[in-house]
Amino acid sequence: MINLLPPKTREDILYARRNTKLSKWIMATTLGLIGIAIIILGGTFYIRQSIKTYEKRVATAQEQLRIQKLDETQKRVQDISGSLKLVVQVLSREVLFSKLLQQIGSAMPSGSSLASLSINKTQGGIDLNAVTKDYQTATQVQVNLQDPNNKIFDKAEIVSVTCSSSATDPTYPCQITLKALFAKNTPFMFINNSAKAVKQ
Repeated sequence: MINLLPPKTREDILYARRNTKLSKWIMATTLGLIGIAIIILGGTFYIRQSIKTYEKRVATAQEQLRIQKLDETQKRVQDISGSLKLVVQVLSREVLFSKLLQQIGSAMPSGSSLASLSINKTQGGIDLNAVTKDYQTATQVQVNLQDPNNKIFDKAEIVSVTCSSSATDPTYPCQITLKALFAKNTPFMFINNSAKAVKQ
């Protein structure tokens, strides 16, 4: 095949072909770079969104933990506060048991005996159980205990009175349970005695 084109024209055609190839390569490279840039931008956006999502989750978890710890702390404070109140109430109503038992014993009517007692530390009262020879003596126990001359209780209420022929001690077949409230100026409270001593 004989090329009869002038040398100049042949060179122009040759360079034109090379330019076309270069243009294609440049276009392909440009498109590749654009694709890479899109991938990078998309990845960056995804990473940032993921970071924000995890930050929100972490913040939510921290807030929940803070609230839980706050609730737990408040509960502990309330428990401690309640315990302190109880301690204060108990200490403020310290009973002089030796003198109290003597006074209750002297107030018990003939034919009766004190069986047990328990202090109601939060209300300034006392629960008593006594055994008696009969029902009348049981009611007399209540009358004697709330007698103001004994200076023990302002009030003594009968909770129950039971008499049984099968009692453990046949001498005292009846049992009485009472709830009594200490008199305000009773001499059998430690705090009251301390206050009197201070005034003197």
